Amino acid sequence: MDERAQTLLRILIDKYIREGQPVGSRTLSRDSGLDLSPATIRNIVADLEELGFVSSPHTSAGRVPTIKGYRFFVDTLIKLTPPKGEDLIRFSQGLTEAGGDPQALALSVSNLLSAVTHLAGIVTVPRRAQTSLRQIEFLPLSGKRVLAILVVNDREVQNKIVDVQRDFSADELRQATNYLNDRFGGHSLSQVRELLLGELKKTRASMNALMIEAIEMAHKVFPDAEPEPEFVMAGETNLMGLEQLGDMDTLKGLFEAFGKQRDLLHLLDQSMRAEGVQIFIGHESGYGLLDNCSIVAAPYAMADDTMGVLGVIGPTRMAYERVIPIVDVTAKLLGRALKSNG
Repeated sequence: MDERAQTLLRILIDKYIREGQPVGSRTLSRDSGLDLSPATIRNIVADLEELGFVSSPHTSAGRVPTIKGYRFFVDTLIKLTPPKGEDLIRFSQGLTEAGGDPQALALSVSNLLSAVTHLAGIVTVPRRAQTSLRQIEFLPLSGKRVLAILVVNDREVQNKIVDVQRDFSADELRQATNYLNDRFGGHSLSQVRELLLGELKKTRASMNALMIEAIEMAHKVFPDAEPEPEFVMAGETNLMGLEQLGDMDTLKGLFEAFGKQRDLLHLLDQSMRAEGVQIFIGHESGYGLLDNCSIVAAPYAMADDTMGVLGVIGPTRMAYERVIPIVDVTAKLLGRALKSNG
């Protein structure tokens, strides 16, 4: 695509995002400042349509961007607009007021993203840094139950009551505790789960009965999988007044997508593993219910530990030049807030 075509495509998309109306050749001729005849502009626009960057809705003489056009725009043509000073102050104050509570921080940031962009803000609740098992201890309770005490990351203590097959003496539980601490102490909780599964699948001929029972008790303490990170969302109702998402079927599908946390979390997880801002436009998300939407998301980190993802959900016709820097800066501010409260 030559420079003239890129200029016309950028102007067309800018204008369509602002006004929501198909853009005609006459408007492009007036706004481009290029010394081109109307016929030349029409030919360039026709080429853009043939390449799949724009399309003609119905019988309109104007053109609108396609998903391919938006993608080229955000990757190549966009001129980003830094967040306003008052928006930055607003975010800093909101994060300060939320304090160090992870759930409160996530809720505050989702509300701030929604308020500043007038779209829907979404934030996964900060994950803990790598969680390591320091020590496990079993204490006997009545009624074939055992109290498991976990010390995680040196200072966090978790208690869990486990139902067992028989009553254990304090000495038996002490032996089980020593065996498990020697075998699994210092490993992350996800590694402990994998090792336990491996031990359960091994031949039991080489293990005495108490060690087998210790492994089975420990397996009840550590679930098979980490719970999925929760997310909080704010401003969904902002989307109801937008023309592109205005019909009831689209909105119904969209709110259904919001209700399926697993699908959205899978999408956000792609951003968690990436660097910087990620943009999913229309069908790029892979979820049909979000075909009319774009998601602008970024991971946030404390030091070098990625703790979660935040972002904005809106129509494909969103002000990317403004939303992208807001998401980028907010991720950095949230990372700093977690570090200062850590």
